[in-house]
Amino acid sequence: MTLFRQAAHAVAQYNTEPKVWEVPIAAQREAARRASGGEPKEEVGRVDEIDADGVPGRLYTPAGARDGLVVHFHGGGFVFNSVEVHDAVCRRFANRSGLAVLSVDYRLPPEHRFPAAVEDVDTVVRWLARQGRPGPAYVHGDSAGGNLALVAALRNPGFFDAAVLIYPFLDPAQGFGSYDDAAEGFDREEAAWYWQQYAATPADLTDPDLAPLLSDRLHTLPPTLVVTAEHDPLRDEGEELARRLDAAGVEVTATRYLGQTHGFWRHDAFTSADRLVRQVSGFLASYA
Repeated sequence: MTLFRQAAHAVAQYNTEPKVWEVPIAAQREAARRASGGEPKEEVGRVDEIDADGVPGRLYTPAGARDGLVVHFHGGGFVFNSVEVHDAVCRRFANRSGLAVLSVDYRLPPEHRFPAAVEDVDTVVRWLARQGRPGPAYVHGDSAGGNLALVAALRNPGFFDAAVLIYPFLDPAQGFGSYDDAAEGFDREEAAWYWQQYAATPADLTDPDLAPLLSDRLHTLPPTLVVTAEHDPLRDEGEELARRLDAAGVEVTATRYLGQTHGFWRHDAFTSADRLVRQVSGFLASYA
């Protein structure tokens, strides 16, 4: 397995940085916010701040938007990132897909541990249900956001017309081989730290609302796209999810991006990032 050039550069940079637990969480959040401010941001037809019964969000509506809405949950190990950090990629996503994108600012641990984020997911879905659906509804998330997107669909069967899970973070037990043979730029120890921040008790680690691979409701999911990266410790758990969905009778599409590492989708420095946004847009268009 060979890292593509842009991914190799990102891994080399990652390897020079302190471990995630060595820097105060607040400082890392602020650094991510500042870095996001320097990213190129496309113009979108309209951007609105949303309050979904106390859960903040940002709604991106492209010019000439077609009917439908994507609900997006950001990644960041449940601990990091925000609507602001994901602003640039959500703008690209709205413009490429032609759909309104609602980016959700769910509560983060360790200040708000499980099930706070799941409660926010349900609050947003209930709020949207009351607004009425102007077309199909889709759910989308990357990494920890992929976990929450999957949980949103499992806890609200029938609400979403399709789901997209970008390298979803699913298995607190770390029981798959990619933690040993594909952990470049993100490793077993860091993944365990994120789960420790998210779970309020050890029992939470086997709760299907935290570890959705354990769910007995996978058969209720809408058509689902699962995307993994070749050089990502989360690769195998995402691909195992795709296999389980197929076995459960769900219409599932699975794509592995060769040469790529965890996190590439959000960063326009990766050529593959825009290709993935366009792939997701095409997938959603097929379930309009």
